[in-house]
Amino acid sequence: MIGLISIIAIGFFLGMRHATDPDHVIAVTTIVTQQRSAKRAAMIGIFWGVGHTLTIFLVGCAIILFNLVIPARLGLAMEFSVSLMLILLGGWNLASFKQAIPGSAGADREHDHSHDHPHSHETLDKLDRKLGQRSFYQLVRPLMVGIVHGLAGSAAVALLILATIRNANCAIVYLLVFGVGTIAGMMVITMSIASALRFVGDRFQVFGRRLALVSGIISVAFGLVLAYQICVVQGLFGSAPHWTPH
Repeated sequence: MIGLISIIAIGFFLGMRHATDPDHVIAVTTIVTQQRSAKRAAMIGIFWGVGHTLTIFLVGCAIILFNLVIPARLGLAMEFSVSLMLILLGGWNLASFKQAIPGSAGADREHDHSHDHPHSHETLDKLDRKLGQRSFYQLVRPLMVGIVHGLAGSAAVALLILATIRNANCAIVYLLVFGVGTIAGMMVITMSIASALRFVGDRFQVFGRRLALVSGIISVAFGLVLAYQICVVQGLFGSAPHWTPH
């Protein structure tokens, strides 16, 4: 009984710690900078965590129960998908910042349609302009981002569990608790970002645009560095790729 309680406690707090990984925070920040509501930001964090947990649980269970071995090239490809996603999310934020600049074509269009679409300045690109006002889209986007991140980290989490927990049932319980901790951690992060944006009050629009610009630049830069590390240093497209889950 004490062993199970320890697994639950450790899994939960390590899950919260996992949510603070730089690539996770950067990715979710590019989305949350478009939100002022702490409640909506919390939902973004929750759905990111659900997507992340779903992938880690499915892949982790396959590794634990069937001793699944992930080839180095496949593992690198899963991590490479994260770098592409970071570049894409950062690019969307940079495009949003450009459209919001007074005098730009995007800003003029938003001004012309401000009465019909009062929140159009929050959209990121053409897809956002079409779907940005639909609640399902606002939740599906962080869900998909979380799923991609889960792909990159699932092998490392499962292998760590196998090295410390021999019982398969306990290992699966750990995966679930780890996921709950990740959801809680990301919810705290997204709510904190939204609260900081709300704190600046009337200056939110200017502050939000600048934060979107900074988060976009960091996201693109981090994604490019990660892509270089995976493709060149670790040899994703080479003849002898080498990969260490982390």
